[in-house]
Amino acid sequence: MSERLRPRDLVFLAEETPQTPMHNATIEIFEPGDSGFDHDRLLELIEDRISFVPRYRQRVQSVPGRLANPVWVDDDHFDLGYHVRRSALPRPGTIDQLRDLVARIVSRPLDRARPLWEVYFVEGLEEGRIALLSKTHQVLVDGVHTVDLGQVLLDVSDTPKQLGGDGWTPRRGPSQLGLMTGAVRDSLAEPDTLVDTVRGHSGAAMRTASATAQRTRAVAYALSGRRPPREAPITGRLSQQRRIVTLDTPLEDYRTVRQAHGGTVNDVILATVAGGLRAWLMTRAESLKGVRQIRAVVPVSVIDSELEATSLGSQIAAHFVDLPVGESSPLVRLHQVSYSFQAHKETGRGVAANRLAGIAGFAPTTFHAIGSRVASDERRSYRLNVTNVPGPQSPLYAAGARMVSSYPVPPLLTGHPLAIGVTSYHGRVFYGLTADRVQIPDADLLGTCIQEALDELVEVSTGSGSRAPRGRRKSSRAEAKTKKKG
Repeated sequence: MSERLRPRDLVFLAEETPQTPMHNATIEIFEPGDSGFDHDRLLELIEDRISFVPRYRQRVQSVPGRLANPVWVDDDHFDLGYHVRRSALPRPGTIDQLRDLVARIVSRPLDRARPLWEVYFVEGLEEGRIALLSKTHQVLVDGVHTVDLGQVLLDVSDTPKQLGGDGWTPRRGPSQLGLMTGAVRDSLAEPDTLVDTVRGHSGAAMRTASATAQRTRAVAYALSGRRPPREAPITGRLSQQRRIVTLDTPLEDYRTVRQAHGGTVNDVILATVAGGLRAWLMTRAESLKGVRQIRAVVPVSVIDSELEATSLGSQIAAHFVDLPVGESSPLVRLHQVSYSFQAHKETGRGVAANRLAGIAGFAPTTFHAIGSRVASDERRSYRLNVTNVPGPQSPLYAAGARMVSSYPVPPLLTGHPLAIGVTSYHGRVFYGLTADRVQIPDADLLGTCIQEALDELVEVSTGSGSRAPRGRRKSSRAEAKTKKKG
């Protein structure tokens, strides 16, 4: 019998629009070395391991008359070559060119008639490197029934394991009559099915009504000649296009700050984000008088004991942090962020970074996907989503090629033109910023300001004045350019 979508999953599908494609993405950069890693090897690798994520060969089938929630059915025309695509940059491709390509790809919604994922094999990067861009719909990965495909493709050794294909053949899908009959049968046999159907459709309808009301208010302001209320710097209506910003920083910098002032690496990362936002807002001539704090949602793990560490999807909760962007002192910002997490730590339910990696179903890509689901549930309670995931500190490989970078690309939700993902891996901390191309045209400057904020924290923690020039010089040039335009 086909599995029915849950109400929460149905809402993800109902909320998706050309302005808000509901998928997560990840950029992973590899050094092929002598592995011979190419597009054909990637196809072989996925074909060998896709049986561990059977949902990746299924599509969503709606029920006539909406008598019940849609069901997952095997795609009887499943074509791996359609989902695993090949692309290239003009050699030698730069990281900026890669980000432009990624921005165009993630701006496009996935095809609802097929399994809801794509992987792009991108050749032509400088130094002979290649990139994998994975793109997976939020309805697909829940951390309980399905983990992210990227999790099963990576090995801890440069000698790939051959697991063997499963000789999969699609099960015959139900007919239209069968779908209707199944909906009626499930509703009679399991009353929860009817409740889920009503809940799912009503939730989607309420969100659609809310979006319609927002558009109506905008038209009313335009017709009356009145100005709409001023929006906060990182809220606003989304366009159909994105900007992607990446940042690669050393993990040792965060440990240096932590050792000098206490707290956790997560505290230092969030203080760095707060400092970057402050500097960025100042370069935009935004008054900080009315913006002393920016409320962020930071998904955290809440496992109580080793016995509960059985899956990831049901163990992630929203934690809210008021990022002190109005505070000028980097150390005061750090202590304020640390204090905001103290209550969570004192519950005893927090999970240390080294323990989180041992949870069944854990992988940075899966955690980011679950974090996006949590953020979607709480969207009215915050302005910014920051998902920070501690990854493995030893190298990972795909078909023998070593992964050197892993940048998360979080989705944007309605009214939230900026989202930040952070992944630590093998001694580095990688930031991925997704920004609306129209609302935040200077997203690159924000990336520079985050680097500058980290440099400033390290400088005050070590007493060294030689640490900060890299990000600060770039920011100063951008600031001067902004002032000149004004």
